[in-house]
Amino acid sequence: QVQLVEAGGGLVQAGGSLRLSCAASGRTFSSNAMGWFRQAPGKEREFVASITWSGGNTYYADSVKGRFTISRDNAKNTVYLQMNSLKPEETAVYYCAAKEGGGSYYYTIGWEYDYWGQGTQVTVSS
Repeated sequence: QVQLVEAGGGLVQAGGSLRLSCAASGRTFSSNAMGWFRQAPGKEREFVASITWSGGNTYYADSVKGRFTISRDNAKNTVYLQMNSLKPEETAVYYCAAKEGGGSYYYTIGWEYDYWGQGTQVTVSS
């Protein structure tokens, strides 16, 4: 069992930055692929970024490439999402997700993940 707790959301002006964190419990964190998703009001959940268990490979949605960075610290059981140059349309609840035993792959589809956090609100003002 893995429990995920996100933090770091808040209100930021357009063009600003936020760093989200996701603290995981459970002994298997280091073997899990991890991902970030987001869901805006009235919209479907969408993939943002994913990282393999070692952190050696990452993958991003086209809309965030070059602005967002996913990283992880397995010693701290934590995954991060650094978000720069934020846009108002990126206002959403951001969710952390874990794929148990994800190995050396990244995953972009929600149902591929086994565990989800409760989400953290990110609001970008114009």
